[in-house]
Amino acid sequence: MSSRIKYLPQHHINKEKWDACLARAGNSPMYGYSFYLDAMARHWDGLVLNNYEAVMPITWNKKYGIRYLYQPFCCAMLGVFGESLAPDATEQFLAAIPEKFRYWDISLNPQNAITNSAFPLYERKNFVLPLNQSYQQLHGKFSENIKRNIKKAVHQGCALCKPGLHAVLELAKQQLEQFAAVSTEDYQRFTSLYLLLEQQHGATTYGICSANGQLLASCIFFTWQNRAYYILAGNHPESRQTGASHLLIDAFIQEHAGQQLVLDFEGSDIPSLALFYSSFGAVEETYPAIQLNRLPWMIKWMKK
Repeated sequence: MSSRIKYLPQHHINKEKWDACLARAGNSPMYGYSFYLDAMARHWDGLVLNNYEAVMPITWNKKYGIRYLYQPFCCAMLGVFGESLAPDATEQFLAAIPEKFRYWDISLNPQNAITNSAFPLYERKNFVLPLNQSYQQLHGKFSENIKRNIKKAVHQGCALCKPGLHAVLELAKQQLEQFAAVSTEDYQRFTSLYLLLEQQHGATTYGICSANGQLLASCIFFTWQNRAYYILAGNHPESRQTGASHLLIDAFIQEHAGQQLVLDFEGSDIPSLALFYSSFGAVEETYPAIQLNRLPWMIKWMKK
């Protein structure tokens, strides 16, 4: 297969054929579509099999003159996309990544599982919740702790509200500072993407406000095809004591119950978040990720 895989710079990619490939693949996450990559990746090129039978986004950046692969902000998984992928497709695509990319830190997708790979893969977790049942059926799968917290939030006067985009982003920034450095450029890119999707009715905000109107829990949801993404959450520290975030997710589930829609929680490898998502009845979905270091020996030592 490797001889038929071509590396194409972004300006040589036929984006209509690229997006059609993802659409044929079925259940391809929105992150791999050209509009999403254009918005969120600092640079992206692609590996293309034959006439767009399968594709792999190559999201990259450059630092100190060295090119590296990275996972863009709010882009949980990428990897190889295609209809009826051959068992060795992922391995062959990885082998076709040009050697000029000296460091990789990327996530693939659930269809890219490999056993006995020559590449240093590790497993990541996601949680998904199909919403194609009645609310009563979905609610019946909530843990007792989730149900208790929902009742507590309602009892304290918390209620659903519609926060503005920037209010959610401000809370999200405060929360993310504890875990990762997110640049101003990344937030600007995300804002542009939100506004684009909002025009297509594919982006919305949810919030839970206290009885006195304070925004306690908030989230941005992206909807693409049959999937809703819990894409970016921002919670006030007091939300932990009120059950506000529990009430927020419950409100989304209640509003979309019975639809042919999957709620994608976008993770998590953090045990407390994994427990939180699974407590809503969400099921675990694993996917591979890869870290590869081919930096010169001195830089490799510094990277450690």
